[in-house]
Amino acid sequence: MKGDVVLSPSGEEVVLVDVGQRVLHDDPVVRVWEVALEPGETHAWHLHHNPYVVLSVEGSEGRMDWLDGSEPRWISEHRGGHVYRPVSPVHRLTNIGTTSYRNRLVELKDLGENLPEPLDVRHDDVSVRTVVDRSPDLEGPHVLVALDAEDVRLHPGGPFRFDGEWFVVELAYLSR
Repeated sequence: MKGDVVLSPSGEEVVLVDVGQRVLHDDPVVRVWEVALEPGETHAWHLHHNPYVVLSVEGSEGRMDWLDGSEPRWISEHRGGHVYRPVSPVHRLTNIGTTSYRNRLVELKDLGENLPEPLDVRHDDVSVRTVVDRSPDLEGPHVLVALDAEDVRLHPGGPFRFDGEWFVVELAYLSR
């Protein structure tokens, strides 16, 4: 969590920042953050206590460095892309591309901070799709995140009218 102090392998004290830069939505089930980095900018050292889904609004090339000195992870994200991640060690993210990077990071609090120990779920228990200008009937709980606005909703299921382009994050594990 922001302000926590951890030690690097060399013994240096590192003060952690939040997993995102700005909270867009927070309820008992999920917390949704915005992360925005211009070329060359870094989101400083942070630690995820919850499994999470990264929803790419503006993609770029990136480098994820691990505080423990492990090999970096190279990422290449594109608009509309998404990835599910379990709880992860302390890391930082740098936009090494030539374009802006912006995402919505959906923390799954019911799988992390709301439990005594974080729980990892199967990839098919948390699925993501994009929907454009439709009215589907959603079965079970979903997180709805607009690509072109800051609109985020936890939807219990049933009909929903999508105007514009939306990420639809199905939380199938909540229906089991």
